[in-house]
Parts: sequence; structure tokens; C-alpha cells
Amino acid sequence: MDLAELTAGIAAAMAGAKDRGQVASYIPELAKVDPAQFGIAIATADGGLFTGGNADTGFTIQSISKVFALTLALGKVGDQLWERVGREPSGNAFNSITQLEYEHGIPRNPFINAGAIVVTDVNLGGHQPRVAIGEMLRFIRYLSGDDSIRVNQAVAASETTTGHRNMALAHYMSAFGNIRHPVDLVLGTYFHQCAIEMNCRQLALAGRYLMLDGHHPEGGRVVSPRRARRINALMLTCGHYDASGDFAFRVGIPGKSGVGGGILAIVPGRASIAVWSPGLNDSGNSHLGTLALEELAQRTGWSVFSPAS
Repeated sequence: MDLAELTAGIAAAMAGAKDRGQVASYIPELAKVDPAQFGIAIATADGGLFTGGNADTGFTIQSISKVFALTLALGKVGDQLWERVGREPSGNAFNSITQLEYEHGIPRNPFINAGAIVVTDVNLGGHQPRVAIGEMLRFIRYLSGDDSIRVNQAVAASETTTGHRNMALAHYMSAFGNIRHPVDLVLGTYFHQCAIEMNCRQLALAGRYLMLDGHHPEGGRVVSPRRARRINALMLTCGHYDASGDFAFRVGIPGKSGVGGGILAIVPGRASIAVWSPGLNDSGNSHLGTLALEELAQRTGWSVFSPAS
């Protein structure tokens, strides 16, 4: 299988697609992004890197950051985290407040917004937001081997100005005692985390530890094999919000999406894949990114449900 040819072919097909979805207009800075863009990068277990389209164009990773934040939080508190956040699919939109009332302020999983805000509260750890954001940046730079990765301050400011529903989620959980730091500090950290800007190449490289059973490809261990498998499991069952089941059905590999149009997908033992196209489908996931991953899975046979993987 020629991955270079396959990657280029998928990029060309996505570049010519007519239906590109809709950009996330509720965040003003994201509404400005040109939907005509598509990028893909595939980092393989044997050290290969294959790119196509706008693979070197930066975008804010948004909810994909939740994967890295979860990894850090588990490193800090271990399984105690699951006393404050569940591990079940939500079945609701990523910013839903409905379940919090019925479940007494315990978010359903760490990849919906409420769950990610609790994870951010853990990572804040009594520090000022700049310390927690700095730790996240250092971690992502270490994973990707790229010190140029930064926070897009304009997007962070845009999210802070318009993030009223996230504010409501945080205050609601605080009323149940599930947010331990001042809400404004937690949200400031969360909004800046979501505004970390990467390109497909950097993102695919950053995901390699989940492809390699928790190992960093250049030596050392990021997480244990058990923890890597569990993070991948959560990505498969919860990584695409109320469309997670459909993504598993169509693509069959763990993935985490963000409203910036990116998706990080992991084929254990085989590949770490990043796709990006800013137009979203009705569930808030990249429209062309999802189609591209479906095509890639079909052409390669990569699936956690297939012996070929």
C-alpha cells in the first residue's frame, strides 16, 4: 500500500468536494476561517510521515486538546479522576447542561465540555492559569517535537467573550462542589487550552504515544499501556459527542474532534492521523475530515474491529 499516493488522493478528492459543512460561527474568530481548506497527515509506527493538502496550515485544536488535558490529569490524580467525571457516552451535544442536573454535577465523560472543564480544574492544581497553560504547551511540544506551537490569543479572547454556556456549565458544577478553583480561573485556562494552534503535521506527531501503547517514539514512556488503551477507548466511545456511535460505525478507529475542524484519529500499533477542514456537520464535527477518515479506513483496512488492523 502506497500511503503517499493514498494521502495525496484523499486530499485531492476533499479539495474538490462541493459540500464542505459550516464553520463554527458562534465563535467569531472561527467564523473567519476559509472553509475551502483541507489537510491531512499520517504518522506511522515505523517513523513515516505522509501529508496532503493544507497539512501545514495552523488551526486551533479546540476539543482535541481534551485528549492531552486528560492525559495530564490522569498523571496527576490517577483513577481518582473518575470520582468527578464519568466514562460513558453522553448522547447529547458537547455543550449540553441537561445531564448535569440529573447526575448531580458529575459530567458524563471527559470529552464533553463539562467533563473537560472538570479536567481543567484538576490540571489547574492551585496554580495561576498561565502555569497550567504553560504545562499543557510544554507537554504538546514534547509530544510533537516542535517548540513553535503557541496559543492563538485572538481565538482565546473570542471564546472568552462568547463562552456563556461554558460559564453556565462551570458555575452549575461549582454549585455541586465539583469545581474546586474559582470559575473564572478554570475557564480562562480552558479557553486558552482550546485555542492552542497546531497544523495536521504537528497534531499527528503529538498523537503518536497513543499509537505506540503509551511510548514516546524517541524513547521513554508518556503513559502506561493500560492508560493509553483506556484513553483510546474513550476516544472511540465519546470522542465525537452524540455522533460517536456513527463515527465508530463508519470509521472504526478512536478519534477526537474539535469545532475548529480538526480530528485526531489513532490506529493502535499503526498510525496517528490528523485531518482538518473547518466546515462542520450537524453534530459539530468536521464534515470533510470525517469523510476523509472513512475513506482512509476503507482503503487501508485500518479498524479496531478488523483483524487487518
